Amino acid sequence: MPLRGTGHGKLVGDVAPYFESLAELDQWASLPHEKLMAVLEYQARPQLAESLNQKGKLLVCHDYKGGYTESPSGLCYTFNFWPLCDTFVYFSHHRVTVPPSGWTSAAHRQGVKMLGTMWAPQSIIRQPSLHSPRSRIFEGSGEADCLQLIVGSPQAGAGPILRTDSVPISRHYASVLAELARQRGFDGYLLNFECPLRGGPEQARALAGWILLLRSELVTKVGPHAQAIWYDSVVLNGQLRWQDRLNSLNLPFFLSSDAFFTNYTWPPSFPALTAQYFMSLDPVLIGDDVKGSSISSVKSLQSIFTGVDVWGRGSHGGGGFGSYKAMTHIDPQSLGLSVALFGQAWTWESEQDKPGWNWDQWWEYERKLWIGPVDPQEVVPVPDAPRRPGEPGCPHDAFEPVSSFFVHAAPPDPTQFVFYTSFSPGVGRSWFVEGTNVLQTKDGWTDIDKQCSLGNLVWPRPSVIWESNDRPEPLPLASSMLDMNDAWNGGNTLKISVACAGSSADDALFRCIWLPVQSLNVTSQVSYDVHIVYKTVACEATDLDLGLFVKPLMAAGEDPPEINVGASTQSYLKNGWTRQVLSFSLPPGTTNTLIAVGLIIGFIAEDPSQPLDFSVSLGQLAVYPSSAAASVSKGTSGIMWAKFQSTNPITSPSSDLSGLLTWDIASSFPRLTLRAISSPEDPDPAWILDDTKERFPSFLYFNVYVNPHPLSGSVASATAAIFIGTTGLDGRANRFYVDSTILPKNVMDGRGLRFYVQGVSDKGDVLPWEMCAHVDCMFELRGC
Repeated sequence: MPLRGTGHGKLVGDVAPYFESLAELDQWASLPHEKLMAVLEYQARPQLAESLNQKGKLLVCHDYKGGYTESPSGLCYTFNFWPLCDTFVYFSHHRVTVPPSGWTSAAHRQGVKMLGTMWAPQSIIRQPSLHSPRSRIFEGSGEADCLQLIVGSPQAGAGPILRTDSVPISRHYASVLAELARQRGFDGYLLNFECPLRGGPEQARALAGWILLLRSELVTKVGPHAQAIWYDSVVLNGQLRWQDRLNSLNLPFFLSSDAFFTNYTWPPSFPALTAQYFMSLDPVLIGDDVKGSSISSVKSLQSIFTGVDVWGRGSHGGGGFGSYKAMTHIDPQSLGLSVALFGQAWTWESEQDKPGWNWDQWWEYERKLWIGPVDPQEVVPVPDAPRRPGEPGCPHDAFEPVSSFFVHAAPPDPTQFVFYTSFSPGVGRSWFVEGTNVLQTKDGWTDIDKQCSLGNLVWPRPSVIWESNDRPEPLPLASSMLDMNDAWNGGNTLKISVACAGSSADDALFRCIWLPVQSLNVTSQVSYDVHIVYKTVACEATDLDLGLFVKPLMAAGEDPPEINVGASTQSYLKNGWTRQVLSFSLPPGTTNTLIAVGLIIGFIAEDPSQPLDFSVSLGQLAVYPSSAAASVSKGTSGIMWAKFQSTNPITSPSSDLSGLLTWDIASSFPRLTLRAISSPEDPDPAWILDDTKERFPSFLYFNVYVNPHPLSGSVASATAAIFIGTTGLDGRANRFYVDSTILPKNVMDGRGLRFYVQGVSDKGDVLPWEMCAHVDCMFELRGC
């Protein structure tokens, strides 16, 4: 969350972000907890075609410096390749890892499942900038905790423990862990139990049975999409023996879980052996239960995530830019196995101590690993990977980025929740509200909750075509970059630069290109509204004409469906920004369709024989179901009231103020004009209310401001208030923690403070001040 100042206290973030022991987890479970209502719920992406469903998926396991390193007052690591990813695991060095709420919302916004992790602290000490040589999960005291996980939590003063011939299995921790996932809004767990079970096969079988209980509880409390993924570690006799593949020794754990994550030290022959072994399994073990009584999930080759360690540690290809060599053997496109990419933040940790390193250099390094270099002709050097003694050479083609191995997926249908993007990578150096810079930081900010799509059709490389397909000259050259010096709402724009050669054609005075920006799956017989906010800059003697438009995205050879696209309306905003809005729909009988939202850009050159260039800065894009008909009473969003509860009230000018700012949102109807009712038999209702999901306001976040109460005179207007931060870091709705670190020094010189809360709707609309709320905190009253 962008916050003014530095050195913010822990209260601005998640409460109990992780648990070091099962005892801590029990203590948490003993108290009531409300669900984090500001965390977006998971919505699945539209079902892919059968041919695409048979391709391997990508799981990203994020092990970065022990986790929980994000800061609201610095530029930190973020992940920005959600369209490639099916599942994201937030991994940290604690017994129970809870994904930060912002990471969960960022994943769900693009249809990706977010998992926590179960593990124990490592015994290996590492340097701050180095990655640990291996994660040891449930080490040391791990065996005792693993057994407690199965048998439950004994209570003081309880009677004798049930005595049976095998290990008894309790539902207790399965229920607690599922409730934790429900309350925090994430979707399950990676189970990484790297400790031997001295109870042997009996204890191993009990653990597999407990996993079934966990999955049952997750489905009940989180939903049918929830997952429990088993990491390749303990085998059926209880020994800790990494197999690097699926085989008979770890099969029982695979069958009990939703998916399997293999260790990453496998030789090149193992992925094919895994696929061969899987295909030999009895279909009854891995298929649907005809009676519907089984909670075992359907398994496929895509359920096997073959590990690749970006740090290299024994991973084929040596990790880093050699990771593609391992993925070539996994072959998600043809063989169909999935990939589990571990420690992808290698791009940050391995480089951060080098002289002159900064965020911009990391951004270039990161995108090179995932999508290739900016210049497609650049050759990416790949160091030779170390080989085991006696291991034969394994020749490979040139470097391939991670993106080349996976299907690029569009985000969830906007009928599920509004598609919105401010093209934010989740970091910035400033904060803008409707084109005005309200916060300039020294070291930047990070807020994963604000992360959006970067425009999957325009970043990293735009793909422009002539709007009129018969133009003979070469296409203009287009590039895109993040620009943190300007924004509409948020911390940056996506700036598209276009360079066009001169032309001697008779019709070159006016030329027109199609610039697709974002792909979306849409539903037939639903009308959608789309709006975009942008600004342009053109070279001298060049005029631009931009039009928002929607086109189908079809595979080669397919007939494009008809899309009903209305005329766009345009309005000019402050600080040089422009907004365009249009409506579109698929006609009845059309199947659900993948579409592209983009801009048709016409340019007129005074002298078309000369080269020209121009840029378009994209500030905001939103797509959502059209509003109810004019005859339907629709509510208007607003903030009903605000309250400030001081925890450290000001008693002198040198005192520190801290407290909790809370508010409530409301929807109000326009003034009612009651029509005449002709008789008791009149079939037309006096009014019709909007019964869609849009009937009550939903907000992306809230901006918070402050004004001082001067020693004499009245407080200034809201337009003069000073921005102090946004919501979003703690996952809780309608609250903001205030401490002295975010308050400008000059506001403490008066009689008190006035806090303002300004909502930003899920469509990116900033509420006018008359629909916002404020609350006064008067120092001499020691309260607010």
